[in-house]
Amino acid sequence: MLLDKECIPDLVAIARKVTLKYKGDGVFIRSIISAKTGACPEDCAFCSQSAHFDTHIRSHPMLAPETILEAAKESEKNGAADFCIVTSGRGPDSYTLRKVLEAVDLILRYTTLKVGCSLGSLTEKQAWALKEAGVHRYNHNLEAARSYFPQICSTHTYEDRVGTALLVKKVGMQLCCGGILGMGETLRQRLELAFEIRELDPTWVPINLLNPRPGTPLGNFPKLAPFEAVKTIAVFRLILPDKILMSAGGREVVLRDLQSMGILAGANALIMGNYLTTLGRLPEEDLAMLKDLEMPVRKDV
Repeated sequence: MLLDKECIPDLVAIARKVTLKYKGDGVFIRSIISAKTGACPEDCAFCSQSAHFDTHIRSHPMLAPETILEAAKESEKNGAADFCIVTSGRGPDSYTLRKVLEAVDLILRYTTLKVGCSLGSLTEKQAWALKEAGVHRYNHNLEAARSYFPQICSTHTYEDRVGTALLVKKVGMQLCCGGILGMGETLRQRLELAFEIRELDPTWVPINLLNPRPGTPLGNFPKLAPFEAVKTIAVFRLILPDKILMSAGGREVVLRDLQSMGILAGANALIMGNYLTTLGRLPEEDLAMLKDLEMPVRKDV
């Protein structure tokens, strides 16, 4: 963003006031599990799970529902109120969907967690099945602005992603929809993404910061500077004042020592623990950060 670093404290202060006015104090905690990893037929340029790239990740087929339940219980113990089941691929096949629904049933029976899913593109029948099983929220990111999306993926379109996002809302699940910053987009395209997200009116907005993965087309991209990431979070807060902005993938390697400033700048949620193919911080470190910020952990998701 075209702001001198001397302006950052003022920008952060304004964003913090907006957060408090529209969302109140405190931070929401979500955990995720990569229930099915790798061998994805899509060619998203940022993703180490794509079968198009030689990334040497550890792929695995769909996890057993009981294994997913144990991960959910651990997340609940660490303070999460929300748990998201994520699978690789363009969309779930019948076997994957059946196992996800079994896992959802177990989590709802044996924990107090709200359950989310991120399974790729959905048919209307699949969306209704997830809704009727008790899935509270569905994640389907735009990833990049409409004008930049063709530079990121060629195997599906921006309109495909919007279609699934609208379908999620049609069946009555909450929509979680954000993107990835630092993929070579211009500042204008970054703002374009924020306004496109606002048009979809999601409940949660994940703000991912590119953590370049070796072997992908973006593997040699430079990471965003920490202050640049903080400024962008603050601007997203001003554009999306009433949304839950979640500090998500890449925050540890991009924000580094400024992770708490990202919270003050408007990110009132975070993913705790590991991501899909990369490691996160220990839960104890994030909880200590929130304690130092004197911010309560929110449960009213």
